Amino acid sequence: MQFQWYPGHMTKAKRAMQEDLKLIDVIVELVDARVPYSSKNPDIDSLANGKARILLMNKYDLADSALTKRWIEYYEEKGFFVTKVNSKKGTGIREVQEVIRKACEKKIERDRKRGILNRPIRAMIVGIPNVGKSTFINSFAKKACTKTGNKPGVTRGKQWIRLNKTTELLDTPGILWPKFEDQNVGLRLAYIGSIKDELYDIYELGRLLIGYLEKEYAGRIADFYEIENSEDSAVLLERIAEKRGFVKTGAEYDPDKAARCLVDDFRAGKIGLFTLERPDMEEEM
Repeated sequence: MQFQWYPGHMTKAKRAMQEDLKLIDVIVELVDARVPYSSKNPDIDSLANGKARILLMNKYDLADSALTKRWIEYYEEKGFFVTKVNSKKGTGIREVQEVIRKACEKKIERDRKRGILNRPIRAMIVGIPNVGKSTFINSFAKKACTKTGNKPGVTRGKQWIRLNKTTELLDTPGILWPKFEDQNVGLRLAYIGSIKDELYDIYELGRLLIGYLEKEYAGRIADFYEIENSEDSAVLLERIAEKRGFVKTGAEYDPDKAARCLVDDFRAGKIGLFTLERPDMEEEM
């Protein structure tokens, strides 16, 4: 299964981001805790140009908690400020303000020495599609936020948001990078829904997802659907179709509908809490 998706508006968004970087103090990037490597945009590393970096491990409530802890340690060792959030429920949101302040301590001290007091910290919010960026901003800003459209860099697709007297956010469109050198990265992004479903074969995706989950979390799928387990992903999908009553015309079981059900249940966290990559998989990533 090959993945190559980079709409033209994303090229434009990347160029705009390069221009906007000179306006901000810190980059806040959301990643999906289930795929903390694959959902992190490597282009941001080259664009950052020495800016302070914060990683928010979003949707940690859907991820393997032991592996989330390992990923936080992994990225902290690389110099990132890292915290975990559940944007939908608002868990961890309050701590983000303190992380932003901590990441900008040197900048705040430089301003103080120059006699610049109370200048708001400007943070750029970035993240690939479907990582939960909009939900995070809505939870973080709440109803008290004010859009400050008289700031430089305000164009269609992004906006300044004043959170309070100390912090302003620059929202940006979600962007992917031009080329997945490792097709496994594209595959993991497809699993979590960051690549449009129309761009791949759902049956094939379902079988590949089963292959990974059976390798790392054996038996979870069979337990959830209350079916007999099998090492054959095609057989498992047929059993799911039978269990759920997914039938095509002619009384045949519908494996495509079973695959769609499996992928949706995985994304919603119904089957269990999974992380699809580990820090020690670097040689595979």
